[in-house]
Amino acid sequence: MFQIIKNEWLYYSRTRLFLGISAGFILVLLFSIFLGSYQTQIQTENYQTAQKHLREQWESIKEMNPHGAAHYGTYVFKPANLLSSLDEGVNSITGNVLRVEGHVQNEIVHSEASQMQTISKFGKLKSSLLLQFIVPILLIFLAFSSISNEKQSGRLKLLLLQGTSPLQLIFAKTLSVWLYGLALLCTTILVYTLLNIQNINSEIMSRAGLFLLTYSFYYFVISGLTVFFSARWQNPTLALTSMLGVWILWTIFLPHILMSSVEKWHELPSRNEFKVAMKEDRSKGVDGHNPSDERKKEFEQKVLKEYGVDSLSQLPINFDGLVMQADEEYGNMVWDKHFGNLRVVLSEQKQSYQLGGILNPFISLQNASMGFAASDNLHHQDFLVQVENYRRDFIKMLNDKHAFGGSKTGDWSWKAGNEFFKSVPDFEYKPTSLATVLSNYFLDFFILGFWVVFVLMLLILGTKKMQVL
Repeated sequence: MFQIIKNEWLYYSRTRLFLGISAGFILVLLFSIFLGSYQTQIQTENYQTAQKHLREQWESIKEMNPHGAAHYGTYVFKPANLLSSLDEGVNSITGNVLRVEGHVQNEIVHSEASQMQTISKFGKLKSSLLLQFIVPILLIFLAFSSISNEKQSGRLKLLLLQGTSPLQLIFAKTLSVWLYGLALLCTTILVYTLLNIQNINSEIMSRAGLFLLTYSFYYFVISGLTVFFSARWQNPTLALTSMLGVWILWTIFLPHILMSSVEKWHELPSRNEFKVAMKEDRSKGVDGHNPSDERKKEFEQKVLKEYGVDSLSQLPINFDGLVMQADEEYGNMVWDKHFGNLRVVLSEQKQSYQLGGILNPFISLQNASMGFAASDNLHHQDFLVQVENYRRDFIKMLNDKHAFGGSKTGDWSWKAGNEFFKSVPDFEYKPTSLATVLSNYFLDFFILGFWVVFVLMLLILGTKKMQVL
């Protein structure tokens, strides 16, 4: 079997068309990796510069009322993950900048897609585009005539007479093509590593290893299935047509059909419906029976009773700060309710879509690729939750300073000093753990493994067809 693989690669190396296409493709692939890495590095530098500038502005506040500082707020930038240069996933459309301020949870804005020129919105050169669409096409064109040509030339009978078993032949042909795809994958990871060698750590290398393993599974499925069709059909054109039909179905039709179906099965509210519901709950109460004015009266009586006084003017603290924090906490409850419901629906959509990999391994490939590259919706939602948690701590510090810093109720001219504003911590993003990613994408990984086993079984069946001829 190793001799057959060696002969196949010798044949490839002597074919000028194959060498020319390979050289051209590798150059394009390397160029896309370089552009992706360069863009990620520039984006990271810009974000770090902007974040540093904003922090310096915050720490330069001499004196300001804490409530005014809450409206002044700050900005948080979504960090660019190094692996997003291999697969940018949803990052180009989800936004990168989030304003943190009191009374409101802002939406993330300034997505890359919104800033592109019109012609660029049709797509740009990306490593994931080449690895997911173009490499499988190359593997199909390498493998479609691997067995059928042996049949037509009569070499198949000669090989069998020389002692080569049909199983050895069909697996050797499959591995020969698959190794070509694996070589392109390894080249991609190697170049990526060299371009980012200063920032590489064990976490990134683990993710890159899982990224490589995921694609190697899919490439084996493509290579093995194409060889099976080549063994199944006498005519190589029929084998090519059959596999191209499968590829088109997997990459173009099924993903769109399944996603449309999933969105109907687990429907998200429209943007307008969501905002109206949030606004209504914010003003009237989560349960619809506790309007904001009644909540404020109840809270006022509770505070007066707690401090044993009869009026707000007798309080040793600033009631305004307390009521603003109470309003924030109520708004947090509303946010948790509505955004929690959204995340539940998104999770249901994700799980239903993942099951589609049983019929289409391309779905599992895309899911796992984005997951291991930290550019999927899971990582994006985790970032939003971390920012919201930071916003709550940030605003609470300001409200507590307003309430307990020494001012009295109604004294809006009171100001906190510079040392206080310096003590407010900056946002620090904690990357989503690899264990969390693995638990969320184990199903996709398992389904790809299932497809590998399924194709192995098909190849064994293909040997029976060869033995008849």
